Amino acid sequence: MFKKIISLLSLVLIVTGVSVLAGEKKPVFNMISVDGVITSPTAKYIASNIDDAHKEGAEGLIILLDTPGGMDTAMRDIAKSILNAPLPVIVFVYPPGARAASAGVIITASAHIAAMAPGTNIGAAHPVSIGIGGGGMDKTMSKKVENDAAAYVRSIAKSKGRSEEWVEKAVRKSESITAEEALKLNVIDYVVSDVETLLKAIDQKEIKLAGGKKKISTKDAVINNKKMGTRQGILAAISDPNISYLLLLIGLAGLYFELSTPGAILPGVIGGISLLLAFFGLSTLPVNYSGILLILFGVILFIAEIKVMSNGILTVGGVISLIMGSLLLFDTADPALRISLQVLIPAVIVASAFFIFVIWLALKAQLRKHYSGAEAMIDAEAQAVTDIANEGEVFYKGEYWKATSEKPIQKGAKVKIVKVNGLSLSVEELTKEK
Repeated sequence: MFKKIISLLSLVLIVTGVSVLAGEKKPVFNMISVDGVITSPTAKYIASNIDDAHKEGAEGLIILLDTPGGMDTAMRDIAKSILNAPLPVIVFVYPPGARAASAGVIITASAHIAAMAPGTNIGAAHPVSIGIGGGGMDKTMSKKVENDAAAYVRSIAKSKGRSEEWVEKAVRKSESITAEEALKLNVIDYVVSDVETLLKAIDQKEIKLAGGKKKISTKDAVINNKKMGTRQGILAAISDPNISYLLLLIGLAGLYFELSTPGAILPGVIGGISLLLAFFGLSTLPVNYSGILLILFGVILFIAEIKVMSNGILTVGGVISLIMGSLLLFDTADPALRISLQVLIPAVIVASAFFIFVIWLALKAQLRKHYSGAEAMIDAEAQAVTDIANEGEVFYKGEYWKATSEKPIQKGAKVKIVKVNGLSLSVEELTKEK
């Protein structure tokens, strides 16, 4: 009987311990950072992290957002991923000084919980004319795009119970507001200073997911900070307009140096790799083909300068073409998708200087005196080893040559080579200066 009581107590203790341990399981929130321009790699990065968080059994995904905006297609992909996410997605505009501009407005509005840190701002979501080939839109098309964007963001705000009026103003009038104003206007849910405060504020908050309602538990939550992988980091960096532009210039410069100086190999390898990376980055951005063609035409003019003596006209044309192509490369009104002048101006100056330097080296090599072959023997000094009436012999750099002269030359005299006729030299006697 005593043994049965002991066994029963042990069983109770085991069950109680398992229950306690199960109750002590802490909720886990995965957290990622999204800063910079919103591009296709950014959309894929967010989508993959939503899937990973769900597979890992995380309570939710926190996105720390700081963006000047980006591509409309990428923004819509991100919004679609968040709206259909199987777990809560929290967008937190952070740290202080960050912003959710342009595409960032729609991404924030689509979140299950939207929060901002003090000192941040949101807004300026007016659509701009972007797309392959660049160029602007006419008024009718511009109005269509604007109406489409306004209806899209209103539908998202409505589904999340947020201010439809303000998000429409952000699209139509490019309105921008502070974090405190956004909270007052019901654009976001919270204004908090850090992630820990945010998690405390949303504990036991009920949200609506695509699959139904869910109550968020954040008590003693564990933050699993997910760093961007090397591959994803490289793809995101390449998709930045400034990086893509620099890679394009480096690639063209490398190939140009290889073509003008065959056999260097390394510049050609670096140029080829840079060009391939640049093409990937440009494929994810709204590129103006006219800009690319102008940059390529500029390089062609630099190459032509080596072959044709234009007294610098082709070089000047190449520099102008390079500058104009750089300005037109990303022809869009969105600052986030344009090349920064702080990058463009130094890059054009350095690239132009490099091309001009290579041209100078090539021209210098073409114009310098030859040091081998028949051309190098002209005007060189030799010594007559026999008398030269019509024919004779001269000694030149360790070799004996047949020589002819219009005037008689005595043996031992210093002569100058005036012409090379196969294996015979035409010479004339060097006269001594008095």
